[in-house]
Amino acid sequence: MEPAEDRQPMKSSVIARVYEVAAECKHDDWDGEEGRGIPQVVVDRAVTFIRALPDGMLLPEVAPEPDGSISFDWVMSRTRVFSVSIGSTDRLAFAWIDGTDRGHGVARFSRV
Repeated sequence: MEPAEDRQPMKSSVIARVYEVAAECKHDDWDGEEGRGIPQVVVDRAVTFIRALPDGMLLPEVAPEPDGSISFDWVMSRTRVFSVSIGSTDRLAFAWIDGTDRGHGVARFSRV
């Protein structure tokens, strides 16, 4: 059996996925439902966020959001999810579900 770290994506593959998503969704109406294009500042902030994660940490899935943000989602099961939304400001919106416990909030992220 291979070690867990060999089964999870590397930071570089998540960063490559950020660039893919941004290229696919760079123009307004990318989703056919008036989704806003993802600006370069969001891409830069998303890449900075991934690089700031501790080495060895389980890495997220990447998805575009209709407001022009990028979502990072850690989906362990249908009832265990953590999601962070990276937008054009230094504020990160996050939400989680852990069984019957759930919540959301906003935190500041600035990488000096």
